[in-house]
Amino acid sequence: MTRPVRWGFIGTGKIAQTFARDLALIDEGEVVAVGSRRRETADTFGDEFNVARRYDSYEALVSDPDVDAVYVGTPHPMHFENASLALHHGKPVLVEKAFTMNGAEASELVDLARQRGLFMMEAMWTRFLPHVVALRDLVNSGVLGELVMVEADHGQWFAEDPNFRLFSPELGGSAMLDLGVYPVSFASMLLGTPSRMAAMVDPAFTGVDGQASMIFGYDSGAQALLTCTSAARSATRACVTGTEARVEIDADFYAPTSFRLISRSGDVTPYTFDVAPRGLRYQAIEVARCLEEGILESPVMPLDESVSIMHTMREVMATLEPAPTR
Repeated sequence: MTRPVRWGFIGTGKIAQTFARDLALIDEGEVVAVGSRRRETADTFGDEFNVARRYDSYEALVSDPDVDAVYVGTPHPMHFENASLALHHGKPVLVEKAFTMNGAEASELVDLARQRGLFMMEAMWTRFLPHVVALRDLVNSGVLGELVMVEADHGQWFAEDPNFRLFSPELGGSAMLDLGVYPVSFASMLLGTPSRMAAMVDPAFTGVDGQASMIFGYDSGAQALLTCTSAARSATRACVTGTEARVEIDADFYAPTSFRLISRSGDVTPYTFDVAPRGLRYQAIEVARCLEEGILESPVMPLDESVSIMHTMREVMATLEPAPTR
């Protein structure tokens, strides 16, 4: 790398703060500018992370000539607009997951990036964590044999606040978009796009989807069993089972953790990884590599797959049952 990627942040929320902290741990990137709808929040973020350029509009942020790439960390309904703005200003973009609100938005966004010849990637940071890289290596080596089953769950408890983003329809509230995206993307990484599915989705108290159970089937014969909920803290573990062996991933499977390779005969090989604190820096390293090499999309998180994942999640969400009468 000739120099670090100079990042401009759109959004100052919790995930943006976590990403900024992780960027400070690497040489491949640094936050040089932040944009918010209010100058006060931009200043607060700038003070905490020593960011000199602070803007009270996203337009000003993407117009900054010293910004090499834009990170979009706003709520889901704003991803399409914010990412489009950055692309129209010639900036490569890293877009938080869920990528957009639906498959149509995702397709249009990908078309725009390709038309303008600009890099773009969904910020599914889990894919770049050392334990997930090691898992893919094991799968590709054939140690597990043919994949038969993928299981993953992601449940978190949140207080019933109608203004909280997971419950607010205006903010794209959705257990699937915030939590379910992790197990759905995990299954997609290993098995691809499902050819058939069955789902049961129940609402949270505001009517948005609050809990989902999914069974996906694939042309290979493999299946995936996935769950998410915003009403309880679940085990957040994952298991990948093949004909020869399985991998059991500890909680939280989507964050830095460990796993065990267990052979069909019961032999156990533990895998541990030294990662702190959250591991979002690995996606920044991947963006820097792609930009350095002139690659317009990451082979680890391809754009067409991000579109496919959005279509899959929307198909699941379409089975949402009406909210019960209280």
